Amino acid sequence: MFKIIVLLLGLIVFSSCNRRQIVSQIETATETIVPKPTKILESGIPDYFLNKTAFIPQAPEKKWDQPWQDACEEAAILTVHYFFENKTPDTPTLLKDYDLLFKQSTTHDINLAQMSQIASDLYGYDSKIIDNPNSDTIEKYLSQGHILIAPANGQILFKENKYFKNGGPLYHNLVILGYDHAKKQFIVHDVGTQFGAYFKYSYSVLLESLHDFPSTKDKKDINQGPPRLLLLLK
Repeated sequence: MFKIIVLLLGLIVFSSCNRRQIVSQIETATETIVPKPTKILESGIPDYFLNKTAFIPQAPEKKWDQPWQDACEEAAILTVHYFFENKTPDTPTLLKDYDLLFKQSTTHDINLAQMSQIASDLYGYDSKIIDNPNSDTIEKYLSQGHILIAPANGQILFKENKYFKNGGPLYHNLVILGYDHAKKQFIVHDVGTQFGAYFKYSYSVLLESLHDFPSTKDKKDINQGPPRLLLLLK
């Protein structure tokens, strides 16, 4: 009789645990298949928006000598280019396109105006430089289906991105893809680390980090560079 009671109790516990597991699986599947609902903010845009595109690493073969050490500008341009083309390149294609971009640059570090000119020369893109952007401005452009190249002080980004080595680069570029208004986070492809796909930075840290390459052409003066973004237009 005791064995029968133990067996029945075991079946009840198993059934309860199994039921909870099934419910959990259903909830997970629902979150995966059905997109999270968004609400419209007073500004007229959704509270969450994400443009998806291929992640283009700064060092596709994990080599960090030059020119790869300072290839974040080229990686950012290629991220936008493949977004427009709706393509995910293989490594040979990526290396070929990198080579074309390297040949357009006369120096390792270039500012947004130079990046804009290179994108125009190679791909025929128009561009707009956005000065002194705030979170509302960035949300507006992203919600319209644009993605934005952001020049930054990488040592400020290091506050939230510990994948950087040596405290983060003085001058860095990444691409802003989307935002989560409720969490006050921007969603980016940070080309500088292998873990940079759809990385999230807080509004405050990313906005604090924004600095174009300084006119002194010295990375140590990065905080003298004006806060701005580059919008490439096809």
